[in-house]
Amino acid sequence: MIKSILNKLSQLLRRFFDNELIRRLVKNSGYLFGSTVITAAISMLQGILAARLLGVAVFGILGVITLFTTVLNRLVSFRMSELVVKYVGQYTEHDEPVSAAALFKIAALAELGASLVAFILIWLLAPLGARYFAKDPNTVILFRLYGLVVLFNMITESSTGLLQIYDRFRRFSAINIVASVVTLSIIVVVYFTQGGILGILIAYLVGKAVGALSLSLSALREASHQWGRGWWRTPMAPLQKQGRELIRFAINTNISGSLSLITKDSELLWVSLLRSPVEAGYYKVALALANLVQLPISPLPQVTYPELSREVARRNWGSVRYVLRQGSILAGSYTLAVTIGLLLFGRPLLAFLYTPKYLPAYPALLILLAGYLVVNTFYWNRVALLAIGLPEFPTKVNLVLALLKIVGIILLVPVYGYLASAALLAGSYIIGVSVSVLKFRSELARRERAQPPTLARANSNER
Repeated sequence: MIKSILNKLSQLLRRFFDNELIRRLVKNSGYLFGSTVITAAISMLQGILAARLLGVAVFGILGVITLFTTVLNRLVSFRMSELVVKYVGQYTEHDEPVSAAALFKIAALAELGASLVAFILIWLLAPLGARYFAKDPNTVILFRLYGLVVLFNMITESSTGLLQIYDRFRRFSAINIVASVVTLSIIVVVYFTQGGILGILIAYLVGKAVGALSLSLSALREASHQWGRGWWRTPMAPLQKQGRELIRFAINTNISGSLSLITKDSELLWVSLLRSPVEAGYYKVALALANLVQLPISPLPQVTYPELSREVARRNWGSVRYVLRQGSILAGSYTLAVTIGLLLFGRPLLAFLYTPKYLPAYPALLILLAGYLVVNTFYWNRVALLAIGLPEFPTKVNLVLALLKIVGIILLVPVYGYLASAALLAGSYIIGVSVSVLKFRSELARRERAQPPTLARANSNER
């Protein structure tokens, strides 16, 4: 009996890894997974030390300051990594190196300009952030100090996209680990010298600077390797024929991402604004523990998106469907197992890692896990729509969710606090992912029906 089960399992694994696309995804996921596990463990240790050192209220203010910068930066960002992955990948597949170099050049320049705008916004709006979010006007200098991170990240999105499309995941992973180790080293010193929030912010800033500069230099070196040292002098004329398409893609990914700031990424700011930094501290810890569920899942969209873009360009719909189905099975199984573990051991884990004063975070953790179970299982919902050429659909979904969530935040968070925020986040995940998956499946089926039978057979033979 046991031998029969093992044989069937062995056959299943062999069939799974027979697919070249799956093998490449697993290899690249392995690099990012190793990096993600290490950096997540380091990040959690950073958070534990900071939480123990600062206390609940100041720890909440720390989260507010870092998120304030992130939100303003992403507000003006055009998600250049996604633009680079889709179109540099497309031009590379079609053997158009001049267009690929021109696209990366214009993406880097646009991102540089957006970063400068973001830094100016952070500097000007820091007094409002200090007064209304941190509830302490004296923290304005801390907001402006951490805002410097935007200047170090001037072309990191474009750089990330370029390293992804050329499968430089090992290099990308190594940079992330080094940056995390640098941050942790400084935080350890701050912790044992009983430093304060300023020391923690400097640690974050230095680590981010090391990671961002290393990533940018690595991408520039890769560009020279792919297109020659004079790639940056490439004229932009080859992109004119696709100018409107490129602009539409960039605008839609920007709007979609900006709306996500409301529906998913600005939780701590809302909680601190409408309740207090103390509740923001509880919620920050709940989010940190919930992120354990995403450890092996978070790299998957990054490695899946370039592969999907290639397969869509080749119209290999069967490969697209196979990869996403297998990915959902693996991601969903893992998420369910970890969710059950946190359900059973979440409270003692909170007390042990963060001290018992952070136990009020446990109910929020349970609420968040329901949303993460759905979003992890269908981790590919957004990148699949981008790869298939529907960047506007996530924008529309996020717009509706943003409007609904704003109403929910205004009505519920002042009354129920961070628990309401957790419920709204989980609900937005479940609804948004479900709608996106249904749309993608419908579009994929339509394209499969429209494909000429001869091309479908050719693609099947290639697989």
